[in-house]
Amino acid sequence: MMSKKVCLIIGGGRGMGAATARQMHSRKYKLALMSPSTSCETLATELGGIALRGRAENKGELKAIFDLTMLTYGRIDSILIHVGGPPKGDLLDISEENWDKANDMVLKPVIRMAKLATPVMEKQGGGSIVNITTFSAFEPSLTFPTSSVYRVGVSSFTKLYSDRYGPVNIRMNCLLPGFTDSLDLPQKFAEMSSLKRLARADEQAKVAAFLLSDDSSYITGQSLRVDGGVTRHM
Repeated sequence: MMSKKVCLIIGGGRGMGAATARQMHSRKYKLALMSPSTSCETLATELGGIALRGRAENKGELKAIFDLTMLTYGRIDSILIHVGGPPKGDLLDISEENWDKANDMVLKPVIRMAKLATPVMEKQGGGSIVNITTFSAFEPSLTFPTSSVYRVGVSSFTKLYSDRYGPVNIRMNCLLPGFTDSLDLPQKFAEMSSLKRLARADEQAKVAAFLLSDDSSYITGQSLRVDGGVTRHM
């Protein structure tokens, strides 16, 4: 079994996920990446890791990257879950099918990965799971209705999980990013920040890497906003 620490990144092909992969690589972690496109494979080749194309909402594909990681490295120390944006629309015009799809995309992957990873991390003596959600989790936005609803559910699950598995040294936290330059966003979104600019993906990634690593060993159950001052919640 390998002794070097291992980080599994769901959504590790582009943007904040890819930037976090680079941060964890710089911290000497071995990497396993999953994303829907070949970008995760390209990045894994560059960073000396492994990759598998797949979608977080697909239960079988999520298990496949978990199994590949265990088969290759024999351990998993840190997991980042970063999924794409769920369906949007006017609040009551969103179909039940799309509400269900949002649940499948946002909340279920977190629960499913926790069920897979917890026995492994408990046996190893600990681990860290980080869920990237959104600044609007606690200040719901009509622009992102399904995201607002289900991502606050991720924060609730995160707190419950940390209470249950903190005693065995498994931590879970959420990173709530603001508008980030890895997305193609108009200038009006940058103006919403107190800093009057978009976040850089590497800025978000540095926080994610902090939460994934032992540097944050006394932080668990938290939803950390990294939004440049967009939200007003104290």
